[in-house]
Amino acid sequence: MTDKSQQAKLSKRAQLLDIVDKELLIKILNAFTKATDLTANIVDIQGRSIFSREDAQKSCRFCRIIWEKEREKGLKRCKGAYERAGKQAAIFGEPYIFRCPAGLIEWAAPIIINGQHLGTIICGQVLMWEPEEFFWIELRQMNKELTVDFYELIDAAKELKVLTVEKVQGAADLLYVTANNIMKYGYENQKQKQEMALQQSLLNEEIQNRKSLEEKLSIQSISLNYSLEKERDLVSKIKLGDFEGAKNIYQTLLADIFLKGAAKINKIKARVLELGVILSRASVDGGADLNEALDISSTFLKDVGCYETKEEIDLAAIKTFDLFLQAIKNNSNASNRLAIRGIKDYILENYQENLSLEEICDAVFLSPNYASKIFKDDQGMTIMEYVTKVKLEEAKRLLRIPGISVEDIAEKLGYSDPSYFTKVFRRKIGITPTQYRKQS
Repeated sequence: MTDKSQQAKLSKRAQLLDIVDKELLIKILNAFTKATDLTANIVDIQGRSIFSREDAQKSCRFCRIIWEKEREKGLKRCKGAYERAGKQAAIFGEPYIFRCPAGLIEWAAPIIINGQHLGTIICGQVLMWEPEEFFWIELRQMNKELTVDFYELIDAAKELKVLTVEKVQGAADLLYVTANNIMKYGYENQKQKQEMALQQSLLNEEIQNRKSLEEKLSIQSISLNYSLEKERDLVSKIKLGDFEGAKNIYQTLLADIFLKGAAKINKIKARVLELGVILSRASVDGGADLNEALDISSTFLKDVGCYETKEEIDLAAIKTFDLFLQAIKNNSNASNRLAIRGIKDYILENYQENLSLEEICDAVFLSPNYASKIFKDDQGMTIMEYVTKVKLEEAKRLLRIPGISVEDIAEKLGYSDPSYFTKVFRRKIGITPTQYRKQS
C-alpha cells in the first residue's frame, strides 16, 4: 500500500470520528444492543474498530474464545472480513449480510457521507438456523487453524441467538438508517461550521478594508452614501447577469452592515433583511420566477428572525444570495435562457472591445436576426443596447476612482473617440462623465 493511500484511509477514519460525537454513537449502539441483544460496532474502511477496547461493545463468548486462543490470527481474520464486507455494502449502498470466517452470521451497513464510504456498522454474531451435525463439522473445519480444543467453542456456539432472515434484515436496516442519518446530520453540522468560519474570515477581511477606507478618507459620513451607491451597483450587476461582480458587492455591503451594527443584533437583522428585499426584486428583474423569489425571501425572513449571532446571519445571507442567483439561472419559463446567458457572458467578458452584433452572434452560434429577436423579447432591449449598458456601468465605476481620466476610461471601454464616449454617456445617463464624477 502506498503512503498516499494509507494516509487517505487514516484521514477517513479521523473524518468519521470528527463528524459526530463518539459518546452519542456509543449510546446509540448500546441502546440497540439492549433492545435486540445483538452486538454492534463501527469499523473504518480497513475493518478496524473506531472505538478503543474499553468503548467497544463486548463480543459474544464464541468470538472471545477464538481471540484468546490465537488473538493475532483471530483479529486479523475478523478485520479482513469486515473490510471486505464493508466494501461490498458500499458498492450495493445497503446492508450486506455475510458469514464471518468463524462461521457466524453478521451484516455490514455502510456509512456513506457525501458519496464517500467512511466506515461500516458491523452487527450480528448470530445463526440463521438451528445447529445440526453438519454445522459442528463445518465449525471445526473453519477454525482448526486457531484451536484444537473445540468443546468450549461448541458450548459457546450453543449460546448464540438464532434469527430468521426477516429479523436479520430488519435489524440491519434499522442500524443502517439510524446511523447514516445521525452521520449525515453530523456532517452537515460540521460543514455549516466550516462554512461559517470561512464566511466569518471573509467578513472580517472586508470589515478591515472598510475601516481602512474610512481612515484614509477621514470621512465618517461615508456609510450612507456608500451603501446606497453599492446597492444600486448590486441591482445593476444582477440585472446585467454579472453574478461574480454582484457577489463581491454583496460581500462589501454585508461587511458595512456588520461594521456599523456592531453589537446591535436587531439593527443588523433589519439591515440584512432590507438587503434581502433588494435582492429579491433584482432577481425577478434578472429573470427569476416571482413565486420562487417570494419563497426564498420568506424562508430568509424566518431564518434571520431565529438567529442570534452575526455569524449565523452572515452565512444565511450568503446562502440566500446564492439561491436568488440560482433562481435566475434555472428559470425554465424564460425562453431561450441558455442562448441569452451565452450572449451576456460573451459581452461581459469582452465589453472592453469595440464589439459588433455579428461578432457576438458568431460566438454563440446564432444568426443575428434570431439572436436579436430572442434577446429583445426577453430583456426588453437590443443586444447592442445591452453592450452599451454594460460599458456605461463600468464607466460609472471607473469614474468614482480618482486619478483615471475620462480619456483613459473611454479607451478602456473600447471607445476610440473620447468625445463620442462623452456623447453616449450624456445621452444615456443624462449628464457628462465629468459631472457624474463630481456628483459621486
